[in-house]
Amino acid sequence: MSITTISSRQFNQDTSQAKKSAKRGPVFITTRGRPAYVLLTIDAYQRITRSQTNIIDLLAMPAADEIEYAPPRLKGDF
Repeated sequence: MSITTISSRQFNQDTSQAKKSAKRGPVFITTRGRPAYVLLTIDAYQRITRSQTNIIDLLAMPAADEIEYAPPRLKGDF
């Protein structure tokens, strides 16, 4: 995989070249010298997003009701 960096001007002047470069890896498109956009093929995008687990799935504990927990009683005046 190769990473290509092009300016916004280059992208506007030669979009087809940017698309060809995206087949080899991500294309960073800069605005005023700073990365502003990334061009990916749809396959690369789907590969990246398919492997992501959302926060709800990460925090879910399907077997939480099976965990035995008896917190200690607090002592003192509250």
